[in-house]
Amino acid sequence: MNDRIKELRSALGMNQTEFGKQIGIKQTTVAGYENGTRAPSDAVVLSICREFHVSEAWLRDGIEPMYVAMDDSDELNRIFEEIGASDDELIKAAIRVYWRLDEREKAAIGKLTSDLVAELDKKKNPGE
Repeated sequence: MNDRIKELRSALGMNQTEFGKQIGIKQTTVAGYENGTRAPSDAVVLSICREFHVSEAWLRDGIEPMYVAMDDSDELNRIFEEIGASDDELIKAAIRVYWRLDEREKAAIGKLTSDLVAELDKKKNPGE
């Protein structure tokens, strides 16, 4: 399991301190898990799985897939939880401003976004 904890942390782009803070353990504890001198308790395993949406079968035994599949609703809930807990005021402000727009203004933003994507696709795939 130690290699998979390290693999997960690396995949998340986190150092040991950040990873530990996310699940309520110290950096030295994470290091112990990763180098095999400590084994995580069942509670820590469940915390890792819950916090990072990792399959318990993958974490414990290496059985793919690594991540638990989420439907659109679950994914949005997770995103909004993360945004709510973050210090990123720009994202929070952008969501608040967008939410206050009327339907015509939201449609204009939707069209702008679609047109931008289409323009970028043309540049990536000229001649299509």
